[in-house]
Amino acid sequence: MAEQRGKVYLIGAGPGDMAYLTVKAYHVLAYVQVLIYDALVDAQLLQLVPPSCLNLDMGKRGGKVSTSQTEINNLLVQYCQQGKVVVRLKSGDPFIFGRCSSEIEALKAASCEFEVVPGISSALAAPLFAGIPLTDPVLSRCFAVFTSHEPSCLDWEALSRLETLVILMGGQHLSEIVHRLLQQGRSPITPVAIIHWAGTPQQKIWTGTLETIVKQTSGVSLSPAVIVIGEVVGVRKYLQPEKIYLDYFPLTNALPARPMFTNLPPIPHSPSVPLSGKTILVTRSVGQSSEFTQLLAASGANVIEMPTLEIGPPSSWSALDHAIAHISDFHWLILTSTNGIEYFFQRLMAHGKDARALTGIKIAVVGEKTAQSLKQHSLQPDFIPPNFVADSLVANFPEELTGKKVLFPRVESGGREVLVKELTAKGAEVIEVAAYQSCCPTNIPASAKLALHSGTVDVITFASSKTVQFFCELAQRIFSENSLGNESSVLANSLESVCIASIGPQTSQACRSLIGRVDVEAEEHTLDGLTQALIKWATKWGVGSGE
Repeated sequence: MAEQRGKVYLIGAGPGDMAYLTVKAYHVLAYVQVLIYDALVDAQLLQLVPPSCLNLDMGKRGGKVSTSQTEINNLLVQYCQQGKVVVRLKSGDPFIFGRCSSEIEALKAASCEFEVVPGISSALAAPLFAGIPLTDPVLSRCFAVFTSHEPSCLDWEALSRLETLVILMGGQHLSEIVHRLLQQGRSPITPVAIIHWAGTPQQKIWTGTLETIVKQTSGVSLSPAVIVIGEVVGVRKYLQPEKIYLDYFPLTNALPARPMFTNLPPIPHSPSVPLSGKTILVTRSVGQSSEFTQLLAASGANVIEMPTLEIGPPSSWSALDHAIAHISDFHWLILTSTNGIEYFFQRLMAHGKDARALTGIKIAVVGEKTAQSLKQHSLQPDFIPPNFVADSLVANFPEELTGKKVLFPRVESGGREVLVKELTAKGAEVIEVAAYQSCCPTNIPASAKLALHSGTVDVITFASSKTVQFFCELAQRIFSENSLGNESSVLANSLESVCIASIGPQTSQACRSLIGRVDVEAEEHTLDGLTQALIKWATKWGVGSGE
């Protein structure tokens, strides 16, 4: 059998949103085995790769620790020689300041097969998003694209004579760029535009002149940005629509499995929907269904899932086994989560029993979702509290509890102390048993890590106190990288501009305790209720990119 040959694809990811990815790049990502990506690529692109793909973050950001180019070259060669399909994913176009020459030289020296897949460069796309034409029969008969990474190495005398300049990686050197051009005789009233996070929901544009632009953007972090200098900047007010709309395509359930370069699904139409342009990070359990993701995507959101809760069996089944052996002794069974239901019935079946063993026992659940999970076992709940929260269960309980024996399967780490205390206060004998345990996952999905690192997340949602706790543990790992200071303050500062959304009071309490605030709380404590709360929030504050 012939040895499998590897291949490396050097792919341009485009300027920002995944909607601007090329068709060929879209298909290659469907079967990649090793993905080596840069810091500025859209986090949603990482959801296009197979689950088994090895994702390696090799982003280079100013002032941050990063992987050397030599090490990246070696990784490309190493995985290709192992017979892997490797993608080197770069923002923009790989041949526009993409360091491809070094990588190709290393691949050729090792006789590795490779292919370059072009992308839309931000040098061309960012001015377009801002309504600025780079060429004009009168105002701009030519333009130059350059990086100000090393300003002292540039021929500013020659550059100052060109009608239009497009500058990449210039945010940190804006003052020097302005100084050099004025020094070479460029007019102080020359128009300037700065396009920040071009082609993403975070896009922002500043316009001014060489004389004013530094003061206008003082104290603002401009990276990543494209700077346009020239008279064509003044044309944008005549060429852009009254409002610029950037349509974003939700990934969830939109992209079926794809054979190589065939059966490309049609690009979905993206109508004006309430969460359009918003990137929402959904925290959830590992392996949990994507019902909430589907609700948000249907409302136009870009959704990135981040498992923050890993569910498994308890350390011991003994307490639950004993309760099941004496199940007929109980008057009520209280179930407060779908996890509690699933593990309880798994253990019931392990003892050779089914739903018939619960004949004569009344069942109370918290929430419609828990009730639906119970119906999967051919059972209807006898009681659902009106407010879908555990605290409401006691206040509205349908019968006298004195002398009643209540079985409460719950997470091993405890919780719902108020519920147990109030049931006991009303005369019930509550038997708490561990039905499952929850812990923090060891891995952070690459798409979530990239989105949090790059600051492109608008909203983070939480559906339980545990997801808040474990998210904070995981996020502190991300934000503490290359940062000094107290971990909790680093987390709070990093999430300062992110909307924190909670499904209900207990989850909100965890958000306030660990993050310092909660911005949105669902009125109806369900996933649909949380979706509606976010739509209400987005409508109140406005959506879309704008300026």
